[in-house]
Amino acid sequence: MIIDLRSDTVTKPTPKMLEAMMQAKVGDDVYDEDETVNALEEKIANLFGKEKALFFPSGTMANQTAIKLHTNPGDQVICDKYAHIFNYEGGGASFNSGVSCNLLDGNRGMFTAEQVEEAINPPDFYHSPLTRLVEIENTTNKGGGACWDFDEILKIKSLCKTHNLGFHLDGARLWNALVAKNETTEQYGKAFDTISVCLSKGLGCPIGSVLVGDEAIMENAIRIRKILGGGMRQVGYLAAAGIYALDNHLNRLEEDHKKAKYLGELLKQSDCVKNVEPVETNIVIFELFKDKSEKLLKSLSEHQILITNMGNNKLRMVTHLHITDQQIDKVEKVIKSI
Repeated sequence: MIIDLRSDTVTKPTPKMLEAMMQAKVGDDVYDEDETVNALEEKIANLFGKEKALFFPSGTMANQTAIKLHTNPGDQVICDKYAHIFNYEGGGASFNSGVSCNLLDGNRGMFTAEQVEEAINPPDFYHSPLTRLVEIENTTNKGGGACWDFDEILKIKSLCKTHNLGFHLDGARLWNALVAKNETTEQYGKAFDTISVCLSKGLGCPIGSVLVGDEAIMENAIRIRKILGGGMRQVGYLAAAGIYALDNHLNRLEEDHKKAKYLGELLKQSDCVKNVEPVETNIVIFELFKDKSEKLLKSLSEHQILITNMGNNKLRMVTHLHITDQQIDKVEKVIKSI
């Protein structure tokens, strides 16, 4: 049996989720007639205390829409050097919105309010791009599932308000951060102007992300989604998966975190492993000794244990709802056997 620890995106709908999907009442969403999509959007908007939510086929499209809502061509976005919007969205920020990114050298994908303040270009200095948006990612993907300190988020929010900047959260794995830090959606809704949340990672849906914000900022979101090719028809079957996941899969994220932390401790004991980054949620990033990497990777492959090779002897494991205790036991036996 394959043990797939490459990502939490490899999950498939559970039988009960599939049942909920098949029972969905659907309509043409382009005509705003899909009641299940409308129910999902209303549910997530209410969770964050926002006026408007919009369903997207991907987190990348939701993020790209948010950037375009906040900026004009030639503007600049402040984000971390690890940011998903810079590293993993195909150059969309420059292609779709015509903006540049001012990359901050943060710690595991997280930076400080002081760094933001230093990075804001003077608005009257026309030689430099106009700073319009600050973007953060929680949890951080390249940072190994790290969670932001919410007090730091509030400091950055205050700076954004002072300098009239937008504040966007790429919350692809925000659900994990909420569980790990015992925080609430309401807290985040008050702190950010726009938030994108993913349904197809830890929550186990087959597809889908949602962008939330207040009415004024979200007014043109549906137009931008259309321009990017995101108009969908009877998409309520997918929205039903999101509703089911929010009702049934949130609390169980703690199980993924426990398994990831267990793997992290296990890897620390291996002679092949040089370093294991702190494990807070469901992502484990570790570095191998150069002379041991081939042996470990070969053994994992022979036992059909799939992980992500990040290059430079860095590897990643991600736990999710399909990773069982028995599979963790097998991974442990393989690692200990080397």
